[in-house]
Amino acid sequence: MSLLTAELDQRQFQEISQIVYQQCGISLKSGKEALVRARLMKRLRALKIASVKEYMKLISSEKGKTEINTLIDVMTTNKTSFFRESAHFDYLAQEILPDLSTRKRLRFWSAACSSGEEPYTLAMVLRENIRDIDRKDVLVLSTDISNQMIAMAQQGVYSEERMAGVPQPLVREYFERIREGSKPRYRAGTELRKLIRLASLNLMQPWPMKGPFNVIFCRNVMIYFDRPTQQRLVNRFWDMLEPGGYLFVGHSEGLSGIRHEFQYMKPATYRKR
Repeated sequence: MSLLTAELDQRQFQEISQIVYQQCGISLKSGKEALVRARLMKRLRALKIASVKEYMKLISSEKGKTEINTLIDVMTTNKTSFFRESAHFDYLAQEILPDLSTRKRLRFWSAACSSGEEPYTLAMVLRENIRDIDRKDVLVLSTDISNQMIAMAQQGVYSEERMAGVPQPLVREYFERIREGSKPRYRAGTELRKLIRLASLNLMQPWPMKGPFNVIFCRNVMIYFDRPTQQRLVNRFWDMLEPGGYLFVGHSEGLSGIRHEFQYMKPATYRKR
């Protein structure tokens, strides 16, 4: 069978959807068949596997246990950018940090950091708005389910196109221009890196960190979860935040339809009462 014509039948789609849901809470509903097939075909080509049936046999075997992690990587959407949904960072700088900046210890969490643009943006905002930040204990915990994305975030190297959302003064201040091939690229500097701790984390599994956090960013993630999973996650974020702490979610998400005690502050911005 040609890899380009390998088919994904409904039973196989449901099996893969169930594996993904059990592993990371992402709900691949009916209508996502074409997306799943397209991403799966890339994986089959990489493994030189000729059919979905053969791949299903692999992931159900003892040998295929590690492949399930790669499958989750393949099925995870990792769209991100610097200063994405910039109103959140404006609110952080103008309304939250003036009160927090007097403290000695500050904890932030980028709960789905993808390739690193969000935590590096957070680090820039913190450096620009907290005096004597290097004399304080400030940390941006940055986690993602994808090991591939964590590796990219650790490299912290971005193309000119990816840097388009960063104001030039901040580019000059916090990034090093390097050459890789024919095009210039930009590497996040030590001033940003020293604030960030990167780690792989599945939001559906136990969390090793204790908190509490002052601010949690979990944006454009919950749209991939069903309502019960969203409810559990919001409850866990509540427990991880200090009283008065803030939760930022994606503008396409919000917490409507979810039972919670957060105080609504601005679109996609909530505070623990």
